[in-house]
Formats: sequence, structure tokens, C-alpha cells
Amino acid sequence: MPSNIDKFSDIRPYNDEEIQPAIKRVINSEEFIDAILSFRFSKLSKLLGFVLKPLIRRYFLYKWGNINSIDKMQKVMGHYVQQMIDSTTTKFTYSGLENLDPNQSYLYVSNHRDIAMDPSFVNWALYSENFKTVRIAIGDNLLSKPFVSDLMRMNKSFIVKRSVTGVREMMKSLLHLSDYICSSLKEDSSIWIAQKEGRAKDGFDKTDPAIIKMFYVNGKKQKIPFTEYIKSLNIVPVAVSYELDPCDQQKARELYEKAEFGEYKKSEFEDIESIVSGIIGKKGHVHVAFGQPLNCAFENADQVAEEIDAQIYQNYFLHPSNLIAAEQDVDNIPAQDIEAFKARIQAIKPELQDTVLKMYANPVGHYTS
Repeated sequence: MPSNIDKFSDIRPYNDEEIQPAIKRVINSEEFIDAILSFRFSKLSKLLGFVLKPLIRRYFLYKWGNINSIDKMQKVMGHYVQQMIDSTTTKFTYSGLENLDPNQSYLYVSNHRDIAMDPSFVNWALYSENFKTVRIAIGDNLLSKPFVSDLMRMNKSFIVKRSVTGVREMMKSLLHLSDYICSSLKEDSSIWIAQKEGRAKDGFDKTDPAIIKMFYVNGKKQKIPFTEYIKSLNIVPVAVSYELDPCDQQKARELYEKAEFGEYKKSEFEDIESIVSGIIGKKGHVHVAFGQPLNCAFENADQVAEEIDAQIYQNYFLHPSNLIAAEQDVDNIPAQDIEAFKARIQAIKPELQDTVLKMYANPVGHYTS
């Protein structure tokens, strides 16, 4: 029988032995260097790209050349996350971890507002309280560039194969993923996964029961009753809320074009641009709320999804931006904060302003802080 490492080699995060080869591939990737040039040195890249490219490679070789384990990579990424929090947030808070056991593995099912930052903030909260950091589920639609796949899998991400076609192949892929999640939890490795495919672009968070059905595929194969198997996963709902969404205008443009023209076509590097925008953009106050492990006697996936939603709605932290956009309970919000948010909205393209306002306003009334 193959080992689990071999069994899941196509989707699992890299192990220690794979870190250095992956780093070398990333550093030698023209697309990676071009992406760094484009986002970091956009004005200089056309004139001085031939000079900057070898310097960028040398920089990353210096920074990453001695990383040869997951733990070392996590420490390096932890430094980057700390810098990101210091430079892009006014405050980072979390709640609910006092109800969880740091020695236990959990399947964290989270609302989804940002591709990279949601699991990063969840991880930072866990790390701050000496919990195990998570393995992160990421769709293969975001991994079209080999260097992106390498970077993600170096950082404890595993692949959800959404591009698979054909009923037989889809079921095989779902069983493989379900088996991997269960195996990880048994190996004392917690999991982070979004409550549905794609980010919530309109401000509403809703769990897709298909995610719960995927969890159970492995249990169904083993003829384990649904209630028993779901309890064994230690599912914990998580609500991540941002005072400011760095990608609000990008999301609004997508919603606007779908409403106006019936479709929206992504540009080649749009997913990467969203990741970068989410990392470097101003976020204001970010709060991560951990719920209670699901231990009720659920009969089906819809009931599980409803309980996840109920906890996310109950624990979601409403920021001044949400209240200002909804024009509710603004009496206790400082006037300068109100003016700053209104100025942010006014700076957005006029045709997108209503959509962005609704994005911030929609959680109010639906959730309680």
C-alpha cells in the first residue's frame, strides 16, 4: 500500500525535502520575476528590467536560499504576516479561541472575503495563542501559474481540483479530497477551507451544502453514519471581518459588469492582482471570530450548513464602515471616521459606488456584532 505522502502527492502541501527544489523553481521562473517587477517596480521595469531581474533573483536567493523545512518557511512567512498586519491594519483582534483546545485538530470552515488574507489572519490568531496553524484549501483555478502553485504549496496549502470534468473524474477527485481532509485531521493537522467556492463579493456569507457533502464522501464510502462522521471532523465556523476591503472596487466591477452585460471576463493576472491587492491594501480593523465545534446530531448537509451560517452571523464583527454604509447606529461613530469612509466611496468610479456601499451595508441587520 502506498504511504499517505505518495497517496496525496498531487494535492498535499510540500514536505521538507520538496521546499528547496520548489524555491529554486520559483526564483528561476520568468513569470515570478516579471510579476515582482510589475507590482513592485512598475515604473522602472520597462526601462531597467534587464538590470532589476538578476538583482531580484539574487535577493530571493539570499532570503530563501537556506530554507529547507516547512517550519523555517512558516517562520519566514510569519515575519511577512507581522509586517503586513503592522502596515495595513489599524487593529487586529480575535475571539472564541478560549472555547477551543490547542491540542485538538479542527476543520475551520470560514466565510471568504479575501483569497490570501482570510487564512493568514486565521493562522495568525491561532499562532498567537499557541494553536497549530492550518493547512489551507485553495482552488486550482488560482494555480494556473506554476510559480503560484509552488508558493502556495510551500506554505501549507493543498489543492482543491475545481477544473476536473466528467462525473467519474469529479467523484474520484471529491473522494480524494475528502480522504485527505480526514487523514490530515487524524494526523493532528488542522484545516482551513472556505464555506463556498469563490469570495463573497456582495457582503453576504452563505455556506454551500456541497462543501459539507464533500466532507462526507469519505465517510459514506466507509459506511460511517453522517452524524457520527461530521462530529469526528470537529468543524468550527469562523467569521473574518474587514473594516475596509482592499478589493472592494475589483469585486464591485465584477458584480456591475455581470449585472449590466451578463458576463465578466477576468484578465490573465487578475487573480494574482487580487492576492497582491489583498496583501498590501489598507484593511482598517480586522477581526477573526471562532465559533463552537459542531457536535449536534445533524441529519444532512443542509442542517450543517445552516448551523455554520448561524454561528458566522452571530459572531460576525460589524465595523463602523458597515454601519455608515447602512446608515444605522452612526451616532457613536466619530465624525472624522464617517468623513473618511465617505471620501473612500467618492474616490471610487461613480457607476460602482452603489455596489460598494451595498457590499459594506449588507451584513448589517443580517449579522449581529
